[in-house]
Amino acid sequence: MNPASLSVGQRVNALVKALNGAKRTNEALARCSNGEEMLDVLLDASARLGLGLSRQQLADTPPIRDWVWWKNKEALLTIGDNKPRYKQDGQQGTDGDPGPRKRFLGLF
Repeated sequence: MNPASLSVGQRVNALVKALNGAKRTNEALARCSNGEEMLDVLLDASARLGLGLSRQQLADTPPIRDWVWWKNKEALLTIGDNKPRYKQDGQQGTDGDPGPRKRFLGLF
């Protein structure tokens, strides 16, 4: 069967299955510093497999869309603070403590 005749979702699923156990490709993906570099690696893998996926198709189709988002995302912020929760907890009670905790609606 010609891979180009499959739907985009089916071709992406074929790519994901091909990545399972592909040591060099997975190492290259792990070394990527952002989602755009990941898309470059995945485009190359798609071309080698003859899937004919475009950059946009990869960026818009899960699960690859989600991988790219995860690689690009920043840590979640808590309400009223500009630091990730795990960094706030580590500095409480030390010299790096910025002061008293902010109160949320007067409850905490």
